[in-house]
Amino acid sequence: MRRSKENMRRLLPVILFFLSFCSLFAQSKSGGYGSDGKKSYIHLLHANSTRFDKNINPDAWILVGDVRFRRDSMYMRCDSAHYFQKKNSFKAFGNVKMEQGDTLFLYGEYLDFDGDTNLARVRKEVQLINRNVVLETDSLDFDRNLNLGYFFDYGVLSDEESTLSSYYGEYDVNSKDALFHDEVSLENPKFRMTSDTLRYNTDSKIAGIVGPTHIYSGENEVYSERGRYNTATRQAVLLDRSVLYNGSKDVTADSIYYDMQQGYSESFGNIYYSDAANRNMLTGEYAYVNELTDSAYVTGRALVSDFSQADTLYMHADTISVVSYNVDTDSLYRKVKAFNKVRAWGKSMQAVCDSLEFDSRDSCLTMYNDPILWNENVQLLGEVVKVYMDSTSIDWVHVINQTLYAEPVDSLNFNQIKGKEMKFFFSEGKLSEMQVDGSVEIIFYPLDADSTFVGMNTTITGRAVAYLKDGQVDKVVVPNEASGVFYPMSQRPPEKCFLENFGWFDYVRPTDKEDVFIWRGKDANMKLKVFNREAIPLPTLKKPNE
Repeated sequence: MRRSKENMRRLLPVILFFLSFCSLFAQSKSGGYGSDGKKSYIHLLHANSTRFDKNINPDAWILVGDVRFRRDSMYMRCDSAHYFQKKNSFKAFGNVKMEQGDTLFLYGEYLDFDGDTNLARVRKEVQLINRNVVLETDSLDFDRNLNLGYFFDYGVLSDEESTLSSYYGEYDVNSKDALFHDEVSLENPKFRMTSDTLRYNTDSKIAGIVGPTHIYSGENEVYSERGRYNTATRQAVLLDRSVLYNGSKDVTADSIYYDMQQGYSESFGNIYYSDAANRNMLTGEYAYVNELTDSAYVTGRALVSDFSQADTLYMHADTISVVSYNVDTDSLYRKVKAFNKVRAWGKSMQAVCDSLEFDSRDSCLTMYNDPILWNENVQLLGEVVKVYMDSTSIDWVHVINQTLYAEPVDSLNFNQIKGKEMKFFFSEGKLSEMQVDGSVEIIFYPLDADSTFVGMNTTITGRAVAYLKDGQVDKVVVPNEASGVFYPMSQRPPEKCFLENFGWFDYVRPTDKEDVFIWRGKDANMKLKVFNREAIPLPTLKKPNE
């Protein structure tokens, strides 16, 4: 009798386990919802031992040794567990593993699984593995209904090339989308991203920028608050006034397409291209920047603002480009080119022309096709105008072919000088001396001691030097062989008062930095003549009798 009681005592846990398993199987047909939409419960598949201890937990079966559960297609195992049959849940301890097919695995040291809500709370050394993606954290809640994992105690998501980390985040197993918050970092051998909030898809490798974000790659840096970045192709579409930094240069625009791998960008809308090293800035509506060749061009209200001189110069044209050239490893120079309807304004100098080029090697700005240059009340024009600058201002100006110097002495009369070539020298930003060569013609109004005009002096010579004071010709020096006529003011012949190529073009002169955008050209009959100059043929030697 005693032996039979002992046998019953030994068999009781087994019988209870069998009855609970049968009850659970029966209930699986009427309670809980599985992934197939049918009601489902947790199935206990195996445990080395099972017992019930109301002192430990009156509602739980205590399972020890190779414990295994199943709910729908998800299998779960652990070292030990507390199984709550009535609540359709369990708590697992030690070497917890959840697996779904051969694509999804979840590891940890502790698991609290609710079969009704299908929610798994995994803690300590957690790993979620989805094919080639691994999410590691210490606290993860995994919603099996949505196949969505949440972490809230720092997490790291890794794929083949990139590592994404933050303090809070989620990962969608179905869509492969990750949304990370709070001190987000995306590390890659070729770049690094930091952000407040970042979306990342582990299939497409595209990072969605939804908050303040920086991308670092060598000397390059990107700042954006909205856009996307393909980490595989390293191509970015950036919106909302994003910024590209490249050494001393940066580009800001409404929207930017940036190819880090190819080293170029295209920017659209309200563009600012700043070059701190060369102290200039390009603005416009469209810009193309090539980092590899260190070049850029801007169109659409294109404007270059040059701060390298004491007097800031603002220049507009249909298209403005900046190109860098490497002579050798230690020598670099830059060219700025402007095309079509060029207008420039500075406090001490204004200019208009069809096109121009600035070369940093000699700090020379060359203007082509009907160029006109103004300094205070002086107007200079010719076929080509070359402006040479020093570190703070204009040094000297070279005017070539069909040249004209003009300055008003009153509302009706002008000092005028023409020649084949002129050189103008500046002192403290003002014209101080001019040298004229080749078929020189001069109309000059000298003043007497009380600053009254004494008459009009006309001169024809091969060369002349004029000295200026307060923006006006003060003295003209010509060779002895020069010829000329002096006319008293009352006896001036009207046809002698103006040189053949005279024109006063104050109506096209830019008045301020905004006026450079308004094109006003010369009258058609006032444009310079076009000469097709050809090289003189070299003489040939002929033998006698040929």
